[in-house]
Amino acid sequence: MTTTDLHALTGAYAVHALDGEERAVFERHLAECDDCRQEVAEFTATAGRLALASTVRARPVMREQVLHRITTVRQVPPGAAPLERVRRGVPRGRRLARLALAASVAAATAFGGTAVWQFQRAQDASREAAQAQRYVEDLAGVLAAPDAKSRSAKVPGGAGTLVVSAGLDRAVFVASHMAAPPQGKVYQLWFADGEEMRSAGLMDPGRSTQAVLMRGEVDGASGIGITVEPAGGSEQPTSAPVALLGVPA
Repeated sequence: MTTTDLHALTGAYAVHALDGEERAVFERHLAECDDCRQEVAEFTATAGRLALASTVRARPVMREQVLHRITTVRQVPPGAAPLERVRRGVPRGRRLARLALAASVAAATAFGGTAVWQFQRAQDASREAAQAQRYVEDLAGVLAAPDAKSRSAKVPGGAGTLVVSAGLDRAVFVASHMAAPPQGKVYQLWFADGEEMRSAGLMDPGRSTQAVLMRGEVDGASGIGITVEPAGGSEQPTSAPVALLGVPA
């Protein structure tokens, strides 16, 4: 495979369309080719835009609704007699007594706090699902914005692309095959406001390729920086930046 052939594989590599041998050969080339690293980062960002813009997602609350409804369906054991025959075989007084007992148990459980705890747990899950959906929608909105502009640069082990929408005043950072941070550390994103650095959120230390909706508005920032910080992040940078990118004009 010639160098010219390798240059032509940037798009296929970005969408994981190379087999094992081709991928290994291309990654050796990628380590020495700045142009290909930039192309891969740009193709990765574009693929992310297309995927997020066209994906149709199920409602996040669907899982909770299904699990809740399952608890209201009475399960009949194998070999059980048909329901109507069972009802006919049980005197009306005994059926009423059982219903009263069931109601008493349900009331005791509720007053004991179990029902309240389950309701709060369901509410928390619903809120978390709604927050996750908003995050993905905001991220997709930036990547698919008509005025979105991007700028790429090398980052440790790979490439990074900053995508900014002036109309939305938001930014997304897309990392492609970025080296993992040291154990117990995390990459933190920052907006550069002159000499001031404003925290823009944390990257997932367990993922080498990811898209991160940067926290807060761009608000005239001149660029972004990435530093290595203790797990949980820092209020101000505690290390020199491992990468710097200017905001695309």
